[in-house]
Amino acid sequence: MTFGERLKGVRIAMNLSQKELATKAEIAERSIHNYEQLGMHPQAPALKRLAEVLNVTVSYLLDDESSKQISADQEKFLENAKKSFGYKGKREAQDVIERATALFAGGELEEQEKEIFFQSLTEAYFETKTKAREKFSSKKRLAASKPRE
Repeated sequence: MTFGERLKGVRIAMNLSQKELATKAEIAERSIHNYEQLGMHPQAPALKRLAEVLNVTVSYLLDDESSKQISADQEKFLENAKKSFGYKGKREAQDVIERATALFAGGELEEQEKEIFFQSLTEAYFETKTKAREKFSSKKRLAASKPRE
């Protein structure tokens, strides 16, 4: 995840518009747009103000590696999504994980609470995808995809 994607994810999770974030961080609104859309990076003072306003660390905003580290449960979730819904399902599941991670940025939830949240999210994802498949797929296609006994 890039700096701009991470910034945007946290901003949206905090329900802030670009203008609101710019005002709170004392940065030009156009700068926020440039960070999120054009891949530009702020200078150190602006970066520090952004982190403070968003209640995250500077290293969280800059660290690409932390977004690549996923738990064993998340890995299992991604593999199950791939098995059930193909590569598109896996990409959607990865997006769900990244957005959920942004919700916890700078938060103070304990690991057990995060685990409960993630389990609920996993169940909701598969239930929703299965219902959508049943509703929008043709009956012939559904019959072909069911395992034979």
